[in-house]
Amino acid sequence: QVQLVESGGGWVQAGGSLRLSCAASENIFSLGWHRQGPGKKERELVASVSSSGSTYYADFVKGRFTISRDNAKNTLYLQMNSLKPEDTAMYYCAARHIAENEYRYWGQGTPVTVSS
Repeated sequence: QVQLVESGGGWVQAGGSLRLSCAASENIFSLGWHRQGPGKKERELVASVSSSGSTYYADFVKGRFTISRDNAKNTLYLQMNSLKPEDTAMYYCAARHIAENEYRYWGQGTPVTVSS
């Protein structure tokens, strides 16, 4: 069982920046950030990074967010710049093994609020 613990969420004004962190209990193939906005039923994938460094970004964060991981520390990061009110959401760290298509392990989430 992989344990994931997020930190770094908070309140920021539009145009500001935040950096999220996720500490994993072990190294795992793919780590990703998902978010669930207020009133939304489903979580959406924001960005992901594999153990080899391959990254994916959703169109709505390209050019503003940067995902990275430190394999030595088993830690995932999300640098969020130029934040918009629509980025307001609970942000979740998730992980999956190489043979899995869906994320199996989830953290408890960290809230991000962007005010206009």
